[in-house]
This record gives sequence, structure tokens and C-alpha cells, in this order.
Amino acid sequence: HVGKSISIFGFSIAYYGMIIGAAILIGFLIATAEAKRTGQNPEDYLDMGIVGVIAGIAGARIYYVIFSWDLYKDNLLSIFNLREGGLAIYGGVIGAVIAVFVMAAVKKKSPFQILDTIALALLNGQMLGRWGNFFNREAFGGYTDNLFAMQLPVSDVRSGEITAEMWEKVKRIGGTEYIQVHPTFLYESMWNIGVLLILLFLTFRVKRKYDGMVFLNYLLLYGIGRFWIEGLRTDQLLLPGTQIPVSQLLSGV
Repeated sequence: HVGKSISIFGFSIAYYGMIIGAAILIGFLIATAEAKRTGQNPEDYLDMGIVGVIAGIAGARIYYVIFSWDLYKDNLLSIFNLREGGLAIYGGVIGAVIAVFVMAAVKKKSPFQILDTIALALLNGQMLGRWGNFFNREAFGGYTDNLFAMQLPVSDVRSGEITAEMWEKVKRIGGTEYIQVHPTFLYESMWNIGVLLILLFLTFRVKRKYDGMVFLNYLLLYGIGRFWIEGLRTDQLLLPGTQIPVSQLLSGV
């Protein structure tokens, strides 16, 4: 049984937050190193990175809240409680991209060159960030008994994410009920390792034909994997009034 947080000097620190913090720090290191390698000013990326991180987190939360409004409409202050999770990666990417175009205009730089420079940092954030979902018992798929099947205590997950099939096949171990699910956070993290290898090849072995080439390949390759993985999840964010998963639709686009 894996905990959700640790206590230091009486303060509870969520693993989710620790992972997000580590992902941001590593992302800064990757982006500034790539800026230096390509003859840009790394300090520009420290400035832009701060704005980008804020915009990314805001975008990730806004996206999640918009498509999960029923969870927040009766308690608006809970919107600001990030400790419980609820950050949508696509919202984070949208927020970061908007910030890039704004900062590019301010600094008179090519936004697509900036996007190429931060592509690996973004992907790193997604790979690490998914493990925050693991500690929060969220973003999992439907029932499975395959090699990677993961068991979660029923008391640790949101009841709305437990399907009828999971209830039918619930397991009782030592007086505790467990559901058995697809670890979609793991699938996506593993897929992103493959995407990372391809982007590293494009970055270091292929002559850049145009600004934005690496970033557009990132969107294409991540979108292919996410389209499949999103179809497995039981916590899909739906377009209002439909049964269409919004992130699966965005991945397809």
C-alpha cells in the first residue's frame, strides 16, 4: 500500500506536488541546456520558463475544471486545491503555448524556435507528471487482468471512476476491497519514453528544416499514443452534452 504524502516536521507534503516540482526543475535544466547548445541565451529561458510554468499550471487546472464542473460548482474554493490532483496535460500544453507566443512577441524571438527548444522539457514533465497520478490513485483505466494490472483500494479512489465491471470483479484481501485496473499512467509514461527517443534523434541527428519541426513531431507522436490510452480511462473529461472524450478528440486532431 503506497501512501499519498509524507510528513516533515508536522507538515504533510503530497508526493503529487513533489513530482510536479521535480518535473519543473528538470524541465528548466533541459530547456536552458538546449538553448545554450543552439546558440540562444539560456537566461531568456529562465525568464520565459517562470511565465510558462505559471501559465501551464493555470491552463492545466482551467481545462480540468471546465470539463469537470460538477465537481466544483458547489464549492468554488476547491478549484484552488491542487493537492488533490486535477491537472489536465493538454490544458497545460495549451497554456504553455499561449505563454510562448506572448513571450516571443515581447522578446522578439521566433515562437516556433522556442517551442522546439522546450519540446523535450515538456515531454519530460509529462513522463514524470503521470507518476503523480499513480500516487493520487487517478487517471487509471478499466478492469484488466493483463500482465500490468494494478490493484487499488476502493476507499482511495473516486466512486464515479469505478465501473460496473470493476465492482463485479472486486477483490477482497485482508478485509480491504480492491479494484483491478489498467495502469494508464504507466502506459503513457512508457509511450513517452519512445517519443523521447525519437525527439532526441530529431534534435541531435537530423538537420532542422524549419522552426517548429521538433515540437510538431512531439504533438503528432504524443497524440497518437494519447488517443489510444485515453480510450481506456474511466475518468475521461467529456464534451458537455456528449459522450465524446475531449482529450481523445484533441489527440485525434
